[in-house]
Amino acid sequence: MQRSGSFHFHWLAAPLLVLFAGFFPAMAAAPNIIFILADDMGYGDVGVLNSDSQIPTPSLDRIAREGMTFHDAHSPSAVCTPTRYGVMTGRYCWRSPLKRGVLNGYGTPLIEKDRPTVASVLKQAGYQTGIVGKWHLGLNFGKREDGTSLDFNKPVKDHPGTRGFDNSYIIPASLDFPPYVYIQNGRVTNPVTVEQSAQKFPAFLRKGPRSEDLVMEDCLDDLLSQATGFIRRQSTKEQPFFLYFPLGAPHKPVLPHTRFQGKTKLGPYGDFILQVDWTVGQILKTLDECEISEKTLVIYTSDNGSFMQRRDEEDATGHVDDETIQAFRADRHRSNHVFRGTKADIWEAGHHVPFLARWPGTIESGSRCDETICLVDFFATAAEISGATIPPGAAQDSFSLLPLMQGNPWSRQRDPVIHHSAGGAFAIRQGKWKLVLCNGSGGREMPRGKPFQKPYFLFDMTRDISERQNVIEDHPEIARRLEKKCLELRDRDY
Repeated sequence: MQRSGSFHFHWLAAPLLVLFAGFFPAMAAAPNIIFILADDMGYGDVGVLNSDSQIPTPSLDRIAREGMTFHDAHSPSAVCTPTRYGVMTGRYCWRSPLKRGVLNGYGTPLIEKDRPTVASVLKQAGYQTGIVGKWHLGLNFGKREDGTSLDFNKPVKDHPGTRGFDNSYIIPASLDFPPYVYIQNGRVTNPVTVEQSAQKFPAFLRKGPRSEDLVMEDCLDDLLSQATGFIRRQSTKEQPFFLYFPLGAPHKPVLPHTRFQGKTKLGPYGDFILQVDWTVGQILKTLDECEISEKTLVIYTSDNGSFMQRRDEEDATGHVDDETIQAFRADRHRSNHVFRGTKADIWEAGHHVPFLARWPGTIESGSRCDETICLVDFFATAAEISGATIPPGAAQDSFSLLPLMQGNPWSRQRDPVIHHSAGGAFAIRQGKWKLVLCNGSGGREMPRGKPFQKPYFLFDMTRDISERQNVIEDHPEIARRLEKKCLELRDRDY
């Protein structure tokens, strides 16, 4: 099978595979796949996962009710760029040149040109592939003749279309990173820009160029329109489709549309969660209207935990009292549920994320899974579902979730899941045990500590999901075994 860098085969293969699908029922039954990736939504922001939440999430609750809830799902990183790399490649991002942090809107493309992506593999399997939303994996913008500045009139040289997507409509990075432009199939939709001024939280923005057709409060609606349009066009065809829908919310800037402002009594952040849920509901509504819900796998998850911190003091001032505060008082809302820490941390709040999946006829309604999974597993899952063969050397860290979705055990033993923080700290999770190979959060919570600096932390996650009791002195042999395994997995020659 050819790699993602070659597209001559893809152009011929897709229609031929669709033609032959009529002779092969398994191929004809391949479902559409929609992967919705929220940006910075915490586990506790989803009503079905947090019974104390006061934010209505009927659409997400519907996916759980009609499908499966994964209660121990993790992003491969506690921040966004490396998680997106893992989703697209089935490979932990710390195997790439990016060892910590994230790219900005002008970052160099991170996915290697010859590396297969889940999109390129599904494309070879006969799928029409599309992305609508936040890319944040680097782009190669055209430059003016003097080479000193960008020229938005020129095509973008590296973009989702060069990584396996037939159709793309994206924003370059998080919506607080310039340039603030829409890019459709490698072209900036409106090269005419204005200077966007910097703003403070909740409307947090960095100074930079903004296309006149990109209005922050309308961005989520604009992306939704593109996503539903893609679904409607593809619903009339026999060819299955893959839609990757990475939202730009509820990441900063926290700017819910006026339709949702003041609807939750939990400040702009609560209103933004409500809008995200409504957006997902419109995707489900579109599937119903197109009469393709029964043959579509919908996955909803988040790239990492929420940036909204928790304040436990009874008299603490939080986001409800002052919308410029990036924290909730615990008795009002817990974006990261009972987990320790926040986005960027090696603690559970950094990477323990919601994960909901619906596939009528395959996934039992109202079911749950307690296995430890990681978003890198999406690649192998999509490949197995589509009947695709993963090219040699691709998706080395990915394990198919299909058996779990069908209510069965893993078809092959999964490696322990590796967690990674914004600051480059590692942790390993195997069974009930989690070993943190760092002497702090590795992210934002103090003390941050340093990777591979002791004392380490060992937690029994079945008894202490909030990571309050370090039991490493009681189980030194378990800590040594897990440390050895973590280093072995880290150093594998992939």
